[in-house]
Amino acid sequence: MAEPHSVARWCAANGWPVHPLAPRQKMPAANCDACRRDRHAAQDCSCLPTGRWCHGFHAATTSAERIDSWWAAHPHFGVGVSCGPADLVVLDVDAHAAELPDRSRLLPGIPIGPEVTLTGLATGFDTIALLAALRGQQSPADDVHTLRVRTPSGGMHVWYRNTFPGTRYRSSVGSSPKTALAWQVDVRSDGGYIIAPTTRTAAGSYVAVGTARYPAPLPSWLAEELTRTGHVPSATSTEPTPPVARVRRAPKRAASVLEQLLAEVRGCAATSEGAGFTEKLNRAAYTAGGLVQGGHVSESDARADLLEAARYARPSQDHRSQSIINSALSAGAQRPFHPQGRS
Repeated sequence: MAEPHSVARWCAANGWPVHPLAPRQKMPAANCDACRRDRHAAQDCSCLPTGRWCHGFHAATTSAERIDSWWAAHPHFGVGVSCGPADLVVLDVDAHAAELPDRSRLLPGIPIGPEVTLTGLATGFDTIALLAALRGQQSPADDVHTLRVRTPSGGMHVWYRNTFPGTRYRSSVGSSPKTALAWQVDVRSDGGYIIAPTTRTAAGSYVAVGTARYPAPLPSWLAEELTRTGHVPSATSTEPTPPVARVRRAPKRAASVLEQLLAEVRGCAATSEGAGFTEKLNRAAYTAGGLVQGGHVSESDARADLLEAARYARPSQDHRSQSIINSALSAGAQRPFHPQGRS
């Protein structure tokens, strides 16, 4: 299997900006101490112009010199690809065991009447196949003409190129009540990143399936569905809405609320058990999900902060912590949170 450095160079050669992931994790490499202490928007960070990797996908680059520097010093870093600058639209099809939501949320905007049996419908593979069938199309998960990557959890990343000039697509999570393509199908584009194929994590490897190794053009029918479901920002069709701008407009109270909850999680480090770690991490992640959906913090920054706090408190429980974070973030995203306070 290719080494991360080679994969990063291959991605960059294709015009896909890359950034480091923490070793054996799917989260961005941690910010420097200064950035962790002083919360600020990525566009205001002094680290990025100097070649550091703070702020996750905001640091992504195609510079061979910078890539060589990062992975030569840290060969075990994974590889993340910033989807927006790469003009990528990636469907992240999940296969998580979860209770089915209300029929109205399986395919947002498409009524599914009681006469339709849902027996056997259990994952994102089923909902994206149902959406495709309703449109008389093949499921993207079965599209042999584009790069598809099997994830360690049994899901799949289906990569496409955005070939529609002047149109940008926002990222979303399949559990969102505001912008979603299908239940258990996330969209990674502007404001999001995807894990490069061959990347290894503690849970397993991201393995390309089939023979296609490059993204095909985004199918017209999928472009229409993304427009229908609100993935095209209405303010402008020519410029994406930068996630950093959303963070800059956030009330200061939002950062304060989340930091207090993260501090409670870190505080569990003083006690090996009986500190309520699960409850505190769940509360912090649930709140973060609401803040993300409310537009006060980017999902990548929230995940990175949550995982960092969890690792500090329980360094040997990464898999469990990530499970708590994933579940609570999704649940919190169903209730956008807008803290009161000054901007």
